[in-house]
This record gives sequence, structure tokens and C-alpha cells, in this order.
Amino acid sequence: MSTPSTPYYVKAGPLAARLNSLMGKLARAGISLAGTAEMSVRGRTSGRMQRIPVNPHTYDGEQYLVSARGHSQWVRNMRAAGGGELRVGRKVRRFTVTELTDPAEKARVLRAYLKRWGWEVNAFFQGVDADSPEADLQAASADHPVFRLTLSP
Repeated sequence: MSTPSTPYYVKAGPLAARLNSLMGKLARAGISLAGTAEMSVRGRTSGRMQRIPVNPHTYDGEQYLVSARGHSQWVRNMRAAGGGELRVGRKVRRFTVTELTDPAEKARVLRAYLKRWGWEVNAFFQGVDADSPEADLQAASADHPVFRLTLSP
């Protein structure tokens, strides 16, 4: 878990970076593996659009983005930009975000997210999984930003 001065973040290694690049290219080409999409968000210092593959997650009728790796660059950019775009092929959905701050609310979303995506992301949750006690999920929620999406019409 992180400390207040060092937010939790697991940087992608060379293999993960190559796989992320491949997943992004596939999403741009219209191929979504297991529901992935390519997210674009404006860089907070460069002003350029940054692209990364993500696993949009639907829970209780709403869409969410969860940062399994922690307080990453895309999270920092999202906080500054307040929204972005999701793309699969030619289909582009613009959105704005609200970051969840309540640990209990985040824990509910994280539990559902881990049930759906745990096979891919459990390694980043330091022993916490979809079957973990509520208190463990709430504790882990500080390390994993969660954003509720509001899709533009």
C-alpha cells in the first residue's frame, strides 16, 4: 500500500508496454478484446492527447474507469482534463468524469471490477481480490483511483 508522500503506482515493464501498445492498436482498428477500448486524455503539461488501452467497467448501470496500476500518468491527466474519449474502431465516445472518493463506494466498484477483470489485474492489488473482506477492499481503494464516466450524447 502507498504512503501519503508516495502514491501507489506500478509502472509497466517492457513486455506490458508492448502488450498495451498492441491492445491500443487493436482497439483503434475496431477489435476489442474482452471489452477493451483505447482512451485518449489531454496531457496536463504537453497539452497533447495521450492514448492508453483501458477496461471500461459497467457497474450498477454506470460506466467506470479503474486504474489497476494506481496513480498513473493517465490518472493525473484525467484529474486535470476532467474527461476524454473512448475509442473502438470508428466509434468514439466523449466523456467527462467524476472521481470517487468514498472508500465504501469505491470498494463496491472495485469488487465488481475484480470479478470481471481480476484475471488481468489481480497482480496490482497486492493480495486483495473480488472475494476479499470489505475492509480490505476499502483499504486498497486509496491505491486505485476510480472514475465514474458521464458519456456525451
